[in-house]
Amino acid sequence: MLTTYEAGLARLDRAVRWLVIVCSALMILVVSVQVLLRYAFNTSIDWSDEVSRLLFVWCMFLAIPLGLREGSHVGIELLVQFVPAAPRRLLSRLCSLVAMLLMAVVLYFTVTVAIETWDELMPTLPVSTNWFLVPVAVCALHCLLHLIALLWRDPVRTSVINHE
Repeated sequence: MLTTYEAGLARLDRAVRWLVIVCSALMILVVSVQVLLRYAFNTSIDWSDEVSRLLFVWCMFLAIPLGLREGSHVGIELLVQFVPAAPRRLLSRLCSLVAMLLMAVVLYFTVTVAIETWDELMPTLPVSTNWFLVPVAVCALHCLLHLIALLWRDPVRTSVINHE
């Protein structure tokens, strides 16, 4: 069961990684075309700022769970390295549970606000401004899935592997 869960999560991570690459490429393309049009032809695309900002937000929030999986987010290990293995396992699971609660709260309120304000449109496009909130909800859900997986991983062994 655990290997099935982790295999499914790995497939989700691969799909999200490709989505981040596509969003990044589109963002670079839109901004490059906008710069070319502005400086070479003295014209511009009205919607380029909003679309590039939207793609940037999607890239960042889609990438957060990938960093969580790798353990590459900022962490303070000064005191944790002196805690014995058994309490460190307990502390790691407790932190994962607290983070899960936080992600659940973020997910709930993001979805609630998005539903209530979905009819607000972007100034230059007939698209809801809440497409900026969708990646926040996706991020929270994806982080929740990784935090569930962290509950059964051995943080002591993972910590040693990461520092070698």
